[in-house]
Amino acid sequence: MVERLSGLDASFLAMETATMRLHVSAVMIFEPESPTADEPALFFAGVRRVVTERLHLVPALRRRAVRVPFGLHHPVWVEDPEFDLDYHLRRSSVPAPGGPGELSAFVGEVAGRPLDLDRPLWEMHVVEGLESGHFAIVVKLHHAAIDGASGAEVLAAFFDLGPKPRVVPAPNSRWQPEELPSERELVTGALSSLTRQPERAASALHRTVGAIRGLSERNRRLREEDGIDPPPAPFRAPRTSLNGAISAHRRFAFLQASLEDVQTVRHAFGGTVNDVVLACVAGGLRRLLAERGEVLADPLVAMVPMSTRTSADAGVLGNKVHAMLVSLATTVADPVERLRVISSGTRLAKEQARLLSEDLLRDWAQLAVPALASRVARLAGNLRLFDHVPALFNVLVSNIAGPDVALWCAGARLVALYPVGPLADGVGLNITVISYTGTLYVGILGCRDLVPEVDHLAHQVSEALGQLVKAAVRSGGHWA
Repeated sequence: MVERLSGLDASFLAMETATMRLHVSAVMIFEPESPTADEPALFFAGVRRVVTERLHLVPALRRRAVRVPFGLHHPVWVEDPEFDLDYHLRRSSVPAPGGPGELSAFVGEVAGRPLDLDRPLWEMHVVEGLESGHFAIVVKLHHAAIDGASGAEVLAAFFDLGPKPRVVPAPNSRWQPEELPSERELVTGALSSLTRQPERAASALHRTVGAIRGLSERNRRLREEDGIDPPPAPFRAPRTSLNGAISAHRRFAFLQASLEDVQTVRHAFGGTVNDVVLACVAGGLRRLLAERGEVLADPLVAMVPMSTRTSADAGVLGNKVHAMLVSLATTVADPVERLRVISSGTRLAKEQARLLSEDLLRDWAQLAVPALASRVARLAGNLRLFDHVPALFNVLVSNIAGPDVALWCAGARLVALYPVGPLADGVGLNITVISYTGTLYVGILGCRDLVPEVDHLAHQVSEALGQLVKAAVRSGGHWA
């Protein structure tokens, strides 16, 4: 079945460049029930069997995006008649001793390579050679097909709640892809859809003007009547060494944090789990920039995605996401006061994001011409534009609610789950967090040129959490 990509989904394809890889990944560590000498081959065979038997549960994994000639309109999803599971599912290994350093180097290399945009937009690497007999599965999916929440739904199809794989009924009929649409069909469909664009543009413009007026009035009241600084505006983030034109090369680091520790801080000082995460990121970045000799007059700004999925969106892939810009209060020295400022700022940012609704963003994305968007993105990269202009924000920080029950795949237990988000040109750092069975797993991806010391940053973020936990314990669990 031919289905046109939404404007937001299509924008992730259009904006891909030689240095900006817009896919998301997950690094999953598994512990076999009873390791043996032939366990690597057995585990790969088991994973392949699970994927083969359950592939029909996620039809999107057999679809590819076919671009419309001349970039007239958004691409369409079609089933790939040349689908080859062996291309997407790969057996890999890391060198001895197979510790975190070797695995993080492998992840950084995989994250820096593009997906083949003429095939279904995913890869799954089954990684051997890890210490203690563990295995890893590194999954990479393009942001055009999923966001963080829908990506978790995709992976759920291949998991079980115990070591014994569940029985999944076979599909009622053998998979038979349709023929790819011809160029004439693609152009005809695009032109038919484009006839509605002027009406959509007028509606989007009218709503945008109203939203900007409402936002301006709200920010004026915050400043003049309440004496509060409004949330940061786009392109007002300070210039830092974290920001600039990115390269195609990546570095990756792992970090774990106890969800109980984060909850201790939250209960003591207020705010949300996400506020505490942002405060820890702020503390780590403040230290990192100080070590680089950078003292900023203005606080760093984080872009924080917000899922807009509801129960009605269960099973629906693509992007259901909005975003807010949040001050990280990195000019505040005291970690507890910094958390308080961040918590207050995120509440204001959420209110502001509601004024600039997801529907408004989706409307403008729907109007974007892929050919123009691609050329603009490539030109910005070729000219290294973000070495000369301010970035939209300084860092991307994302927090995903993960499973709270233990999971298995091919008879092996999932013992760690690290997310990996993409980098945007001008922003050399992405920090993504997911929860799993009482632990927060943090994936830190950096541009090799701008943020090579991601492992050191992971340590600094962990230290920032430790500071907040000590303060919470000293306060007796209450605001001091």
